[in-house]
Amino acid sequence: MKPLLEIIDIHKHYRRLRAVDGVSMTIGQGTCFGLLGPNGAGKTTLIEIIEDIIDPTGGTILYKGARRAAQFRQEVGIMFQQTALLSFLTVAETLETFSRLYDNTESIGHLIQLCHLEEVNAQLNDKISGGQKQRLLLALALLNRPELVFLDEPSTGLDPQARRNLWDIIKTVKSQGRTIVLTTHYMEEAEKLCDDVAIMDKGKVIARGAPEELIQIHCQRATLSVPKDQIPENPEGLQGFINQRGDRIQIRTENVNAVVSKLLSMGVDMRGVNVKTPTLEDVFLKLTGRSLRE
Repeated sequence: MKPLLEIIDIHKHYRRLRAVDGVSMTIGQGTCFGLLGPNGAGKTTLIEIIEDIIDPTGGTILYKGARRAAQFRQEVGIMFQQTALLSFLTVAETLETFSRLYDNTESIGHLIQLCHLEEVNAQLNDKISGGQKQRLLLALALLNRPELVFLDEPSTGLDPQARRNLWDIIKTVKSQGRTIVLTTHYMEEAEKLCDDVAIMDKGKVIARGAPEELIQIHCQRATLSVPKDQIPENPEGLQGFINQRGDRIQIRTENVNAVVSKLLSMGVDMRGVNVKTPTLEDVFLKLTGRSLRE
């Protein structure tokens, strides 16, 4: 099966700035693909090129094996990070207005139900909450029954409950066989939703793979935190790097099972032991650094 999207040697230059510098990759049908990167990495520019909003300096985008034609815009849905909605329209009226832009549209009633908008159906756009607005924007992105959906920072500014509610809707959309391209700064979001992620920095893709694969490749060590008073002063046989932080001993190791077995043999009460396994955020920070990006 051919990939849905092929990004071939894409460049975008602004005078001396190489915002996108030779990016090539494919995105498979029915997957959730995450594009991650620090501020200024080039991911927004790359996404806008793929969406056919801006032209590249060089390179080619193929959709379904061919160059994008006029039909491309009828078959994709885009949820922008910021979208101004008309304050004098209700939620239902907004969906009805936008539906007139497309040839093939989804039932508005179905979208209201899918995106949990029943309670605000008759509310004016400027009277709904941030979470309700994000769900409305997602409904707008799904109006034309898109095969390919772009979600740009969909959960920015949402509280944990609203964020997880949005994640559940996105999972439902993916289960329908649609392809999702997600940009996010929430590493947990990418880890929960994405089958495949690419990490960009300085205009290039510096890592690509499933979240669990990237964690395994780049951050194999887990950290066990043990109360100091339960560990002998010079413990023998513990596999890993050991250091002390306050009243706890930290053990960094690639073999958690061996360390746990040793702690049990030493009589350590495991109820006081904390185990932190690596996450996608650890991979992100290792590859892109910890310095602040403007």
